[in-house]
Amino acid sequence: MTRLWRLLAATALLLGSMSTAAVATPAAAAPDDDIMARLKAVPGLTVVAEQPAPAPYRFFVLTYTQPADHRKPSRGTFEQRFTLLHKATDRPMVLHTSGYNVSIRVFRSEPTRLIDGNQISVEQRFFTPSRPAPADWSKLNIWQAATDHHRLVTALKPIYAGKWISTGASKGGMTSIYHRRFYPKDVDGTVAYVAPNDVINSEDRRYDRFFTQVGTAECRKAMKDVQAAALRRRGELVPKYAAWAAANNQTFEHVVGDVDHAFEYMVSDAPWAFWQYGNAAGCADVPKATASGDEILAWLDSVAGFSGYTDEGIEPYVPYYFQSGTQLGGPELKTPHLAGLLRYPGQNGPRSYVPREIPMRFQPLTMLDIDVWVKLSGRQLMFVYGQNDPWGAEPFRIGPGTRDAYSYTAAGANHGANISLLTAKEQVEATAAVQRWAGVGAPTGLRSVEAPRIPALDAWNPALERQPR
Repeated sequence: MTRLWRLLAATALLLGSMSTAAVATPAAAAPDDDIMARLKAVPGLTVVAEQPAPAPYRFFVLTYTQPADHRKPSRGTFEQRFTLLHKATDRPMVLHTSGYNVSIRVFRSEPTRLIDGNQISVEQRFFTPSRPAPADWSKLNIWQAATDHHRLVTALKPIYAGKWISTGASKGGMTSIYHRRFYPKDVDGTVAYVAPNDVINSEDRRYDRFFTQVGTAECRKAMKDVQAAALRRRGELVPKYAAWAAANNQTFEHVVGDVDHAFEYMVSDAPWAFWQYGNAAGCADVPKATASGDEILAWLDSVAGFSGYTDEGIEPYVPYYFQSGTQLGGPELKTPHLAGLLRYPGQNGPRSYVPREIPMRFQPLTMLDIDVWVKLSGRQLMFVYGQNDPWGAEPFRIGPGTRDAYSYTAAGANHGANISLLTAKEQVEATAAVQRWAGVGAPTGLRSVEAPRIPALDAWNPALERQPR
């Protein structure tokens, strides 16, 4: 599903048994209070810039030299971008896996606040500028990415020798689980937010069922009606979309093919996009099927986004679509209410968002291997989902061999679900687990189970607690 496909990666059991590349030599000794000097002493690490950060933090943009192919490290390297929010070397570290590009502005993930820790946030390989040149796309897979994270963790542990927690949201949350599957001892606990688990790519009944139950019957019908109306009125709406693209220097030819394809994909995705980041209150804004063309287009733009279907909007996410179409999988929804109205049925998938010159072949065992590992061998794992988030229709599930693990669903929440949106009792339980994994004690004056806000070691800071993307 266009930009909404940004999620889910190949050869399962084989990957776990193959050898890994050598890890960089640990950092040379430097004074504990001179973090800049210690960072510069790490072989392969470059300090690109230090940027302002609220005291007592320091914030760095860095790169780390990674092999393009960890199994054949002599065949070229690339610079993987990451950031460091440094507080103190005696505080625990959070490994934030973005799954996409990394933000180079200061932010603090929820686990970082809960453990009052340091944080590194890592850009996923092949998201520019962290892309080998020339790019061998066959080296974009979950094992190669996990090994990127493993080498970086190993390189920084001599500086940050305390406990490590990994985290990420959506594809970043998936990435944190994949890292644990191949390198389970790198970190001491993982908090994966809104991470889908598409074990069998061709089996999407749970997604279809989700859209028969989410929200009210009236809201679901309103969206179906406006989708059908939009497709019936192509002759009126597609030229308007094309005019918007021309006015904004956006094109459709290189990836999806033309504006008509892009329009149909956007209309098809609208209910998913609505529930991914919206809520029931937005049902009142769904236009009627008889609304003006401008009203329908404005609503489609507000929920699905015009730019997400243009060459320029797709290009930054090609690595995601490639992974979705080769290993991660993704949903393909049944849309009987659009029967006879779709000109390109079955084409709104990853292959349509990756340039044709890049070959793709799906590897069906990869996610099965991840799922089996979580259920039989997973340790110190936490999953947080939103009740109204379509990506949570196929979640990671704890199994008979999983130990010290938790799974929560925040009532009424969407793709932005986190620990702070859980019930008061669940907040206390989840926070205690994360802090225990990080080796930090409960804060003084811990709020009671009935407290409406989440307990934390460090106070909420608006300069830090903002979204990274």
